[in-house]
Amino acid sequence: MNVKLLDTNTINKIAAGEVVERPASVVKELVENSIDAGAKRIEIEIQNGGKALIRVTDDGTGMSREDAALAVRRHATSKLVTADDLTRISTLGFRGEALPTIAAVSKFTLQTRRANDELGTKITIDGGKVVDTHEIGCKIGTSVVAEDLFFNTPARLKFLKATPTEANRIHEFVTKLALSRPEISFRFFNGNRVALATPGNGKLFDALTAIYGTELTDSLLTFKIDADDLKLSGCVTKPNILKSYRSWQTFIVNGRVVESRTISKAVDEAYKSLVPKTGFPLAVVKIDVPNNSTDVNVHPQKIELKFEDEGKIFKAVYRAVREAVEDKQSIDLQQVAAPPEKPRFEQPTLGDEFTDVTPKKNSPRRKNPRDDFDLEEILTTVAESKNNPSSPPKVQPDEKIFVPPKVEPAKKIFEPVKNHAPEKNFEELFPIGQVARCYIIAQGGNDLYVVDQHAAHERILFDRLSGYAEKIPAQGLLIHRVMKFDVRESELIEKNLAVFEQLGFTMEPSGVNEFRLKEVPLDAAETDAENLLRAIIAEIFNGVNEADDIAKKIRAATLATTACKAAIKAGQELDLRQMKILLNDLSKTPHPHTCPHGRPTILKFTSGDLAKMFKRT
Repeated sequence: MNVKLLDTNTINKIAAGEVVERPASVVKELVENSIDAGAKRIEIEIQNGGKALIRVTDDGTGMSREDAALAVRRHATSKLVTADDLTRISTLGFRGEALPTIAAVSKFTLQTRRANDELGTKITIDGGKVVDTHEIGCKIGTSVVAEDLFFNTPARLKFLKATPTEANRIHEFVTKLALSRPEISFRFFNGNRVALATPGNGKLFDALTAIYGTELTDSLLTFKIDADDLKLSGCVTKPNILKSYRSWQTFIVNGRVVESRTISKAVDEAYKSLVPKTGFPLAVVKIDVPNNSTDVNVHPQKIELKFEDEGKIFKAVYRAVREAVEDKQSIDLQQVAAPPEKPRFEQPTLGDEFTDVTPKKNSPRRKNPRDDFDLEEILTTVAESKNNPSSPPKVQPDEKIFVPPKVEPAKKIFEPVKNHAPEKNFEELFPIGQVARCYIIAQGGNDLYVVDQHAAHERILFDRLSGYAEKIPAQGLLIHRVMKFDVRESELIEKNLAVFEQLGFTMEPSGVNEFRLKEVPLDAAETDAENLLRAIIAEIFNGVNEADDIAKKIRAATLATTACKAAIKAGQELDLRQMKILLNDLSKTPHPHTCPHGRPTILKFTSGDLAKMFKRT
C-alpha cells in the first residue's frame, strides 16, 4: 500500500462533505459571511430547492481583487490570526472553508466590490477549478451564485431530499437568521415567489410579525435577565399556541443561531406542568455570554455549541420562560385547560354518535353512513323494549351494571388475524364498568378484559376512514373558519387543495396565506376543526421525503390525526350502552388489538391468570 498526499480538488470535495451537507448548508455559510461583512440588506434566491441555483447578495463591505482571490482558497480567513483567537470568536464564520468547499461541488461565481473601488471583481469556478478572474462593473457588496450543486459528486446528490423538503429547510434557517438579526433586512425568494421579507428596523417584534403575522405576535410573552456575565432575552408564545415540531424555536448565542439541548430542555421543562397537551411553543431565546465561556468549534458547520457552565444556562432559561408563562397563566391557560368535570351520568361526547342528534336550526344534516353506530336508534330500541317486555333489549339495562352475564365457554377471540379478515366479533364481551374514566372493564366467558377507550375508538375511526375508496364523507361548517398559515404551509395547502378535499377538508383561498375552511370530515368535531387541520399540516412537515409522496403523506397524516382527535378521550365517562357499542365496533375492525400508532387497545386476563395472581394455583 502506497501512501500519498491528496490533490487540492479531492481535499476540497472531502471538506465539502463536512461543511456543505445540503443546500441549506450553502445558504447558511453564505448568509453568515454577508452578516460578518456588515450587510444591512441580504437577498437569498433559490431554484429547485437550492439544487439548481442558490444566489446570496448583500450590500456589505465587499472585497478587493486580491482578497477575493484568497477567499476562494482553503483556510484563508480574515477572522483568525492565531489559535488563541478561537477562544474569543465574535464572528459567525472563521475557518475560511466555506467558499472553496462550495466552489468544489458547484458551478460557482463570486462578484464583489468595495465602496472605494471603481470596478469590482468576478471569479468563476467550475467544480473547484478557477475558470476566469476579471474586473467588472457591479454594485457595492458581494453576490455569490452556486449552480448545479453536487453535479460532480452524484453520490451526495442522490441523498438529497425532494425539492419541497430542501426548500423548507432553507426557509427554516433563513427565518432563524432573520430573527437573530432583526437589524438586517432579509428577502428570501423561493422560485419566483417572495417567501419571506423582514423590515430590518432592529425590532424583533416587527421581524416576527413580518414572518408569522399579527395573530401570533399578539400572543407573545417576553422575558429578560440582565446580569454581569449573562444577558438573556426573548419571547415565547402563550401555552394555547403550540406546534408539534421544534423547528418553531430559535436559539441565538452571541449572535449565532445554534442548536442546544440545554436551552431546548429548559424551555420544555418550563412548559411541562403548565400545558395539558404535547407540543412546542414558538420561542426566540437570545443569550449573550463571554466568548471564552463557549465552544463553537465542536461541529464542522458550527451549528452546535457547548457552554462552560451548562447548568447555569439551563437554570436561567428555565426561570425566565417559566416566570413569563406563569404571569399569564390565570388568563391564558383557561383556553387549554381540561373541561370541567361532568356529572356522573351525563351523556359524554363520543364522535358524532355520542353528540346531540337533534339537527341544528338552518343546518342541513347529512346522512351518517355509520348506521351500525347510531346511538339514537339504540336509545329508541331500549325505550321500546322497556314498554314491550316481549321484545328483549339489544343491550343490558343500566340497573344491571354489576350483574354478571350468563357464563359461557371462553372464546378465543384474540387469536392472530389471518389474511387481515375481521376476527370473530365481541358479542360475547359484556361491559361491567369503567375505571379512571379511561378503561372499560368487560367479561367474556370466564375471562376478564381491559380496553383502552381512546385507543379502541381511534382504531375504529382510522379503519372506517381508511375504508373509503372515494371522497371521505364531509360535513359543512355552519360558520366557515378563516385560517392564516405561514408561507410554507400555504404553499403546501394551495398545491394540494384537491387532495385535502378528497379527505374531507374543503378549503378555498381567501387572502394572502389565508384559507377559508368550509367542510371537515364527518367524524371530526366541528369545534376542533381548526386545531385538527393545523395538527395535520404539522404532521405532514415532520416527514415528507419524496416529491411523489406528498399526497400519500397527506392522506396518512389526515387519517391518523383525524382518528386521534375525534376519538373519545381519557377522562370521558361512558355508560354501558356506549361501552357495548364501542366493543361491538372494535370487533369489526381488521386489527382490533392496536391503535394506528401501535399501542395496545385491549388486554386479556384468563381465569388461569387471575388464579395465579391470587395464588390459587
